[in-house]
Amino acid sequence: MLSVQLYSVREQLAADQPGTLARLAEIGFRHVEPFGLGTPDKPLADRLAAARSLRSDLDAAGLAVSAVHAGLPGDVAELVAECAILGADTAFVPHPHLVAGFGADTFADPDQVDAFAEAFGAAAETVAADLRLGYHNHWFEWAELPDGTTGWDRFWGRAGNNLLAEVDVYWVVAAGADPAAVLAALGSRAVAVHLKDGPAEHPAPQTPIGTGKVDIAEALRGASSGIRWHVVEIDSTELDPFDLLATNANILVTEGHSRWA
Repeated sequence: MLSVQLYSVREQLAADQPGTLARLAEIGFRHVEPFGLGTPDKPLADRLAAARSLRSDLDAAGLAVSAVHAGLPGDVAELVAECAILGADTAFVPHPHLVAGFGADTFADPDQVDAFAEAFGAAAETVAADLRLGYHNHWFEWAELPDGTTGWDRFWGRAGNNLLAEVDVYWVVAAGADPAAVLAALGSRAVAVHLKDGPAEHPAPQTPIGTGKVDIAEALRGASSGIRWHVVEIDSTELDPFDLLATNANILVTEGHSRWA
């Protein structure tokens, strides 16, 4: 089922949140994936107020939440409270720096990978009854470690069984890995994918699906039946973001990879 990562229209949201959400609904989206929850350096009262405001505007636009992108606050119960307001049952952490003590180089250091997996897995176990936690990749997770393995493989070999995955197929390609193999290895832990296209190079602008280096059909070949969400996203583009989101969503539906609802 389709969803859209709201980071794709972050500037438009900042300028006019109700109008931006209404426009996404006009395109045909019925689900969205918010970002910015659980920000460790933002007071809880402010985060809860932002969640209530977003929920009000989502309801007005007829939109529901598929999952969220979030950091892990010191008290992970705070994130549970934010997600409850939005009606979200799953939160993906999209970067190690959103977990205290970790950063962009985490996946290049075996000890840091182990510590990250342990901290993340413990948090997932703590909130398992109320919220599913997962990790969302970029490209740097495939850093080669001294033993010849990658930070990505080491992480998933050590993360607890409660941890889920949202695989960004575009960034897997950028890392030089095979999305179908990545999804197959994760099996039922992979519950969502991010789908987009372009040159698969950071920070090159992204383009419509079918015009870049990502073979969506081949990538999804390795996906299990547990993949519920196909999330369209734009990190950067020279095109109108609403037009590109609409184009990509319609391609995914027309080619039989997903559906609106």
